[in-house]
Formats: sequence, structure tokens, C-alpha cells
Amino acid sequence: MSSVQKTSIKKRVMEYLVITFAASLYGFATALLIDPNNIAPGGITGLAIVLNRIIPIGTGMWFLIMNVPILIVAIWKFGIRFTISTIYATSVISVTTDFFSTYLSAFFIKDIILGVTIGSSLSAIAMGLVFKSHATSGGTDVIIKLLRLKYPHIKTGMLYILTDVVVLIIAGIVFKDITAALYSFLSVMVTSSVLDLVLYGRDGAKLIYIISDHPDIITARLLDELDIGATHVFAQGAYSGEKKKVIMCAIKKRLSPMAEDIVREEDPNAFMIVTSASEIFGEGYKSYFDERM
Repeated sequence: MSSVQKTSIKKRVMEYLVITFAASLYGFATALLIDPNNIAPGGITGLAIVLNRIIPIGTGMWFLIMNVPILIVAIWKFGIRFTISTIYATSVISVTTDFFSTYLSAFFIKDIILGVTIGSSLSAIAMGLVFKSHATSGGTDVIIKLLRLKYPHIKTGMLYILTDVVVLIIAGIVFKDITAALYSFLSVMVTSSVLDLVLYGRDGAKLIYIISDHPDIITARLLDELDIGATHVFAQGAYSGEKKKVIMCAIKKRLSPMAEDIVREEDPNAFMIVTSASEIFGEGYKSYFDERM
């Protein structure tokens, strides 16, 4: 076995150790802080908490049941190689959520403020670690991609908001408590903010340069799937003299991992530079004149 192969295996093992820890942390936060306080933090987790109030088979079990058809679609659309780590993360979350609910029930923290702040923050940290290990927690990400195929005119960010709002409305109806629904909305906001901080620090946006042998395919997917703008810069290699199209795009930080996934899927050998952009002015971002008024 070559040194490159050993390094690759070691890296993958480390990623799965991180996924195991992060998914367990997510299950811990859900079981001890979020679920006991009737908080439905959007997405599949929130829906699992709501459904467990109707048919109490375990929040983790509901989480797994709802993810099964989603993961099957993900395998069909994106292949098993890109989905296996997500299947693992989803399974660990499901098992640990019900494990902690069953065996650590004496430690449930029934304080809705702590549930919203600490529980949502721990969940966001866990999700960030999972994303950094090239996996997801399943659920909403795949659903959003499928909805984008059917409704390409609706922006990705709006679809995330719509799916969370639907879950929050259902939570308000099932819990028969508008306060619980409002705290759930606050939980979504906390999770989103902390997740951005974990993944991207305090950067406002990302500036991405992509040098690939398939610039047109990558550009088409960026425009269609993420609804962002892109510019082709024509460049010439200093050593080879070969002329290439360089894709340049400014992108909101929450969409950056999706853009990186598109490049990875279309051209694993692409050269990509991702840098921080503290401010972006123009259509879809800030107005230069408004900011200076």
C-alpha cells in the first residue's frame, strides 16, 4: 500500500470518528435539551419531534424512518459514494437520540430558554462538524435539491425558509401552544447563526475562483441550482501556455459548500480558490449608496 493510500485511509477514518462524535452530540442535544422542551427546530428533526408526540415510537426512530426514502432518492440521484457518510451520520443520530432519551431521561433539562440557546447551539456545532467531514445529517438538503428541480424559479434560501415554516406551523398545531412554535422559530435562528459561525467564521461571503476542464457544465449548474451569478475570466497558463476559462463568482457563505460539491462532482481535479469577501456590493447583495448613507 502506497503512502498516498495510507494517508487517504487515515484521513477517512478521522472523518468518520468526527462524524461519530458530532452525530452523537446532535443526538445528545436533541434528546436532553430540545425534545423535552417541545422545541421543533425545523427540518426533519423538528418533524420527528412533532410526530413522536402523535405516535410515540421515539424521536430518533422517526428521524430514521423519514430519512430512509430521502436517502434512497439521494443514492439514486447522487450515487452511493457521495451518500454513504450521510447514511452513517443519520444512523448514529437516530440511535443516540433514542439511547439518550431512554437511559438519560433523569437528566432532561426542562428549561425552554436553555433548550433554545444551549440545545440549538450544540446542534449547530454538531452539524458544522458533520459538514466539515464531507457528510450531512440527511433530510432537508436532499428535499431542497428535489424541490429546486420542480420549482427552479424559487431561490434555495427561500425553500429552506418555507420548509422550516411548515414544520413550525405543524408544531404549533400539535403542541397547541403558539409560544412553543415561537420558541421553535427562535431555535431555527440560533442554529442558523451558530452553524454559519462554525463553518465560515465571521466572513460575510465567499469569493470563488474555479479552474476546470469543464467550465461550462460547472457554470450551468451554479446558475441553475444555486441561483447565483458567475463571470468567465479568460486566462492563460504561465507554464503550459494553455488558454482557459476561469469561473469567478461571489457567493453567500451558506451556499459555499453546495458550490464546492458541484465542482467536486463535475471535476474532482479542478483547481479551486475559496477566499473571504467581507463586503459585496451590487445586485443581490448590499447597495453601495445605502451602506454609505
